[in-house]
Amino acid sequence: MSTFPTKILLATDASEDAAKAAQMASDIANISGSELHVVHVGNLKDFHIAPGAEQSFASRSGSMGEIREKAEETLDRAVKQVEQAGGTVAQSHLRIGYPDEEILKFCDEQGGFGLLVMGSRGLGPIKRRLMGSVSESIVTHARCPVLVARS
Repeated sequence: MSTFPTKILLATDASEDAAKAAQMASDIANISGSELHVVHVGNLKDFHIAPGAEQSFASRSGSMGEIREKAEETLDRAVKQVEQAGGTVAQSHLRIGYPDEEILKFCDEQGGFGLLVMGSRGLGPIKRRLMGSVSESIVTHARCPVLVARS
C-alpha cells in the first residue's frame, strides 16, 4: 500500500513561495502519479473589505468583476507555473473570499485530498500578528497533511 496521496491540492497566491510550492506539488504528483488540482482565492483583504461587508461591496458596480478578473489571471499564471515545472493540472478552481477560510471550505466540500501544498509568504512576526498567517491557519485547521514551501 502506497503512502503517497492520490489527490493533491496546490493553493496558490502567485508569490515567490507559491512558485516553489508549484514546483514541489508538480514533483510529488509526478512521482506518485497523483491527480493535481490548483486553487486560488481572490482575496477580499487585498481590497480592504472588512469581514461582514462583502454584500455592500458586491453591490458596487464592477467591483466583484475586478476581483474575479484579477483572480482568474493569477490562477492562469499558477497553472502555467505547474506546467512549466513539468506537472499536469487535473482541474483548476477559483474562489473569492478570505484565503484560509475558502481553502479549508473547498477542501471540505471537494474531499479526498491527501495533501495540500502551499507557499509561505514569510511575514515577519509583527505583520503576522496583525494580519494573521494564511498558512498557519491552514496548518492548524486542515484535515489533511499540509506541506508549506519556502523559497
